[in-house]
Amino acid sequence: MSPYILYSDGEGNIFEDISLYACGRSGWDALPVDESDWILLPEGGLLYELPGRRGIGIDAETGEMRLCEKGWAVAAFIPPAHTGVYLSAFETEPDAPTLPLFCYTAAGWFKDKFYVPAIRIEPDIRQEARGYDASGISEGAENLLKSYPHNRLVKHLMENCCNTYHCPAARNLSLGRWECPVPVSPACNANCIGCISFQPQEETIHSTQDRLTFRPSAEEIVEFTVPHLQTAPYPIISFGQGCEGEPLLMWETIRDAILEIRKHTDRGSININTNGSRPDAVKALCDAGLNSIRVSMNSARKNIYEAYYRPNNYQFEDIVESLRIVKIAGGWTSINYFVFPGMTDSEEEYEALRKMISDTGLDMIQWRNFNIDPDWYLGKIGIIETGDAMGVKNLMELLREEFPLLKFGYFNPPMERIRGRFEKDFAS
Repeated sequence: MSPYILYSDGEGNIFEDISLYACGRSGWDALPVDESDWILLPEGGLLYELPGRRGIGIDAETGEMRLCEKGWAVAAFIPPAHTGVYLSAFETEPDAPTLPLFCYTAAGWFKDKFYVPAIRIEPDIRQEARGYDASGISEGAENLLKSYPHNRLVKHLMENCCNTYHCPAARNLSLGRWECPVPVSPACNANCIGCISFQPQEETIHSTQDRLTFRPSAEEIVEFTVPHLQTAPYPIISFGQGCEGEPLLMWETIRDAILEIRKHTDRGSININTNGSRPDAVKALCDAGLNSIRVSMNSARKNIYEAYYRPNNYQFEDIVESLRIVKIAGGWTSINYFVFPGMTDSEEEYEALRKMISDTGLDMIQWRNFNIDPDWYLGKIGIIETGDAMGVKNLMELLREEFPLLKFGYFNPPMERIRGRFEKDFAS
């Protein structure tokens, strides 16, 4: 099974070109995709037109690679729980606009169905499209707003995150289940190239959502998170969200909230999604009762990491130390690992990742699709050539062999899963 390439006519219509087989992109290079790597586009997936870009395919007769001249290239958004193993292969024209901050997985067409080269890395169903009932979300959001009429954070989560941006975590909160988002910081100590909540005016891309504009109090946090922990199935509360800066800049407020929360309930997990930039703050949060940490990174290599994050007053070594601190304290440690085929699966990255896992005793890798224009990203961090790569699937297999206790996934696991009682229940 070799899917055909897709192209767009520029007016929202997508077609297949049966003279070209779809291929994928790894780093700067277009490559054939093994038939076993193609899966049906999962429910909730979307297709994008890539303006100013011509798709690269494999000629069905000659086997040679060439451009599809019929229209613009097409890529796929693959929904959470799935990780793409090849990017969309295209050639960018000189005046093409920079692509928005979404993922751009290869896509193809075969026997009336869309296919993508991807793997389901996570059995958790918490963000599947079919699990969201619009009327239930609307009713739940309205009930939360009525229950906490003076809580600015609840207002932000329901009116902005849930109703405007359709944030999956905020929608789950409205439905009273699973992971509850808790944004806390309007400021950040990094200047990430692909920041989704703040972009300088001079940049050619825009943030995909508005950033939190106030500093919530510990009381506001406690007011709605305690009931969630007490009543939700497989409950988690997570500080650090896409609609904010760096939560560790508000660590005193988080500490005070954790201490108060645990006076009311010991149920559920308290997690922080962070850049891990302040090990001292992480230590204080562990002492207060933090259960888990997820540190985001585009690379386990210092030079690649710092070229993207452009950190203020911290360095790569600090994030490694934060992971160590949580592990020593008995907590669960994850990295939110931005997968960029051709970079993530390079030999240099593999060696750096192996070292980090060994040095920190890392518990889990969350294999996230990197939401960024591939050409723009590589240009911004100064990567002219990417060279050969081992393949994302091969990278995963090597890590599984060397680190059999290391978990793979896409979401923060609840306490029940951390304790080993979760996979069967939640995947059903």
